[in-house]
Amino acid sequence: MSYWILSETTTFLTMVIWLGLNTYIFTSTIIWYENADSYYYTRVILGSSLAWARASAMCLNFNCMLILIPVSRNFVSLLRGSMCCSGNMRRLLDKNITFHRLIGYMIALHSAIHIGAHVINLERYHKSQLLDAGGLYNALSYIGNKPNESFLNPIRRYDTNITKETIVTLAGITGFIITLSLVLIITSSTETIKRSFYEVFWYTHNLSIVFFIGLVIHGAGQIVRGQTTQSLLHHNLSYCKDHYNEWGETEQCPFPQFSGNKPMAWKWVICPLVLYACERLIRFWRSKQEVIVTKVVTHPSGVLEIQMKKHGFTMEPGQYIFLQCPSVSQLEWHPFTLTSAAEEPFFSVHVRAVGDWTQSLITECVANRNIHQNLWQLPRLAVDGPYGSATTNVFNFKVSVCIAAGIGVTPFASVLKSIWYNSCDPNRAMKLEKVYFYWLCRDTHSFEWFADLLQSLEEQLAEQGKLNFLSYHLFLTGWDDIQVAHIAVHYDSELDVITGLRQKTNYGRPNWHKEFRCVADKHPSDSIGVFYCGPKSLSNILNNMCRLYSSSDPRGVHFHYSKESF
Repeated sequence: MSYWILSETTTFLTMVIWLGLNTYIFTSTIIWYENADSYYYTRVILGSSLAWARASAMCLNFNCMLILIPVSRNFVSLLRGSMCCSGNMRRLLDKNITFHRLIGYMIALHSAIHIGAHVINLERYHKSQLLDAGGLYNALSYIGNKPNESFLNPIRRYDTNITKETIVTLAGITGFIITLSLVLIITSSTETIKRSFYEVFWYTHNLSIVFFIGLVIHGAGQIVRGQTTQSLLHHNLSYCKDHYNEWGETEQCPFPQFSGNKPMAWKWVICPLVLYACERLIRFWRSKQEVIVTKVVTHPSGVLEIQMKKHGFTMEPGQYIFLQCPSVSQLEWHPFTLTSAAEEPFFSVHVRAVGDWTQSLITECVANRNIHQNLWQLPRLAVDGPYGSATTNVFNFKVSVCIAAGIGVTPFASVLKSIWYNSCDPNRAMKLEKVYFYWLCRDTHSFEWFADLLQSLEEQLAEQGKLNFLSYHLFLTGWDDIQVAHIAVHYDSELDVITGLRQKTNYGRPNWHKEFRCVADKHPSDSIGVFYCGPKSLSNILNNMCRLYSSSDPRGVHFHYSKESF
């Protein structure tokens, strides 16, 4: 826990403030509705479920105000590029998607409380219409049957069908639509569906439009009603609540007048909605800009490299873009990490067929492996971005550890290319002094398309006398008997039999305890950035390693973990 607080101070404070505000809004709303004179008669019928319904509604408004901000990518990128954005603040912005998910879970929690409380409210409204309910409880339910009386109980007769009454009301219809949209959005956002059925995730997330429209309209039903301010001035509550038989018969106790709460949700969400509308306009404008595909290359393991140009496009190492292919889908946008360096005259992405969309894109771009189409035959592409990510912080540390699994190597391609360009120019100074690079692959073909880059970088660093700058470790996690025999025969070769590099390939999975201990021993008083892109299972292990091998002494070594997320 101490490691997390030390390395993620800004994140920790943000979480504390967010949870604190949720707690404050919830408890203060409950206290107010439990004590407000204007809701005394409402509490007689509904009890504490009134306060719980209103408190959860207020927290829903608060979190719905926040939910769009982390996914306003241009706004987040603007903050990331500002001068006041320190290292801790950048790490906080790197967790924008995580924060977006947490807010979503909080919305789901308060939605469940809100729905549960209103189910109890409807049942109590219904029961109060029983003739033998008796006393003030019964008297309040019959207010509104005479002229010039406003009702408190929206259910006017005991024989009313509650389910039907709920469905036909504005609050009931919008509540059902909001809940259904929220359930679909959350269930389709699970890691399994997002990876295997990205289209389902993409389309259901567009239900957020329906969600916010329903949210703004929902309060207009004014189901929860309280005594009006004017009524409280003439209706002596302290006396009249015990003399309800005198209501309307004496000047001291006129019939209480009730009204519903005016809709409030729009006041909470109007600014984020305007911000997000501007975000969507910017994305739409970018999608219409011309993108020229300059080259398409097929690599082993079903990896397709697309090189492009776009007027005014500038990038930094580690950034990512969203790519659309109208001939595949008019609506879908998919994130891809840029694999080119800022110094190159183009920008590129590497695409692997992991779903219907990526397979269709590869089919559209290349009919047969290793056969290039003419440029005029290539499909039109639209690009949105670039946007910053966790990997852009690699150059902000003196020592960085970059770890990739499979196609997760793509963010580090851009980083390593930038290192190569920097090493070519001795006059360009970098804060970064040491890079540890780990890449885990299941088969030898995955190494082939990336080995050329490592080989060029290795030769350039050797010429500059900076071989110690980059320490890379390649791990082959799957092999067959033929490969084992071939590797054994060439074991004593100067260059690695698989990659052709000076550094030999390791077989099996790394011993992360050994690797982190070695890095910590070599840099006993440095802040070390650890950057990972790959499956979540390994992410948890690496995060634990960072926690385990970070010193409790502020002057000791500290590992700062960041995972690539879109």
